[in-house]
Amino acid sequence: MSAHLTRRDLAKVATAGGLLSSGTVAVAQSVAETKSMGASATQFPSGFYWGVATAAYQIEGSPDADGKGKSIWDTYAHTPGKVKNGETGDVANDHYRRYKEDVALMKDMGAKAYRFSIAWPRIFPNGYGEPNPKGLDFYSRLVDELLTAGIEPFATLYHWDLPQALQDKYGGWQSRETPKAFGDYSGYVASNLGDRVKHFFTINEFHSFVEMGHQGIELAVQGKPVRIELAPGLKLEPAALNQVRHHAVLAHGLSVQAIRAMGKSDTKVGPAEVMNTAVPVIDSSKHIKAAEAATQALNAAYLGVMLEGKYSDAYLKAAGKDAPKFTDEDLKAIASPLDFVGINVYRPIIYVMASDDAPGYREVPINVSHPKMLSSWHIFGPEVLYWAPKQLQSIWNPKEIYITENGCAASDEIAADGNVYDSDRVMYLRNSLAQLQRATAEGVPVKGNFVWSAMDNFEWSDGYGTRFGLMYVDFKTQKRTPKLSAAWYREAASRNAVV
Repeated sequence: MSAHLTRRDLAKVATAGGLLSSGTVAVAQSVAETKSMGASATQFPSGFYWGVATAAYQIEGSPDADGKGKSIWDTYAHTPGKVKNGETGDVANDHYRRYKEDVALMKDMGAKAYRFSIAWPRIFPNGYGEPNPKGLDFYSRLVDELLTAGIEPFATLYHWDLPQALQDKYGGWQSRETPKAFGDYSGYVASNLGDRVKHFFTINEFHSFVEMGHQGIELAVQGKPVRIELAPGLKLEPAALNQVRHHAVLAHGLSVQAIRAMGKSDTKVGPAEVMNTAVPVIDSSKHIKAAEAATQALNAAYLGVMLEGKYSDAYLKAAGKDAPKFTDEDLKAIASPLDFVGINVYRPIIYVMASDDAPGYREVPINVSHPKMLSSWHIFGPEVLYWAPKQLQSIWNPKEIYITENGCAASDEIAADGNVYDSDRVMYLRNSLAQLQRATAEGVPVKGNFVWSAMDNFEWSDGYGTRFGLMYVDFKTQKRTPKLSAAWYREAASRNAVV
């Protein structure tokens, strides 16, 4: 838990090469001096988790250390042409060996919670069978380090690094055997870490790894068509793709059941799905209702079936003969009761207005001059951090909500004075979290927010050129340099408020 940010604290950190050096310290000091103004309407509820997030393949490196098995990302990244500049996660941030340093830096920037993912093939090199005790030991040591630093561990069980052995033997998520293996793995981890890890996310971004990993998507970037894909880089027919979707949500359900059976009684569990959010252009009742209907339809294949226990008629009708094959028992498992729902929220997917024509809403085109962050896909729409949890509550009413990812890429560079002045990221965070605070002030049960990312890392098919971190990483030397956004985040966390 972060201490009160004083000049002495800042000087100490700067001297130690910690949070920031002199130029940015002056900025942070100026912000800190406003604390005497007291509490304001920008505060979050007491106990709100100010968190940061990462994923195993993106930061750990050490792909075959201590008995780890190969993942589909180990294979995919080494396939020529799949990742920009031929880069891989073989070293990444070397977090597997530098985790103590990274935890200390997270503490320095005020993080109260850390969402990390566990590499399935570190625990079960073949995806199932005999567990690897050295793999589990790494995460046990990481959890202990976090708790010692006063940082609450939040573990994600699957962030896209499927054991390659399951891909080879069963076709990965195309087979029901993979959800079964995932359930067994989940129960094993919960039984061994559940005494200290009280929050488990089952699967991260179903939509992304299913759609982009098993079909790919086509986007127009600067007027040119670009194909975006993730591992394993397949291009399945619609029926096979729909079956992969089903197996992914089935794996979530079997994971929840296994964690309930094998974990401690106080363990909490839920998914971490990217929420496709339709934002009303006008904040009035008919447009809000239209936006909710659009959001519910956009999330039918994943959040919808998990939270409603059935596939919507509209989803099944649209799939037609290609609809997934499933049983009543599948749906019961998929709809296993949850303690919370995690949603990754970066941007509005669409803006909508009410319409007298079916289905009751119409999409409003996004203007070419609409402001964007550095990533070509990332339109700037901070209001989505209000509407996403607000709609989640209105449509499905979960007990608790976590924003499991939000953040932005920026063209970060080390300035002459040694600092990284990511003013655009500070602007993004301030405006987005102001909207999130608005939701909590209206009673939406958002319990925490996890910024993507704690540090620059291997950004999947973009390699190392796209930086999302609050900490700058020199990938040649592994030197970490906290950015201006880290100073902002520390101040916000210390005040539990938007600053």
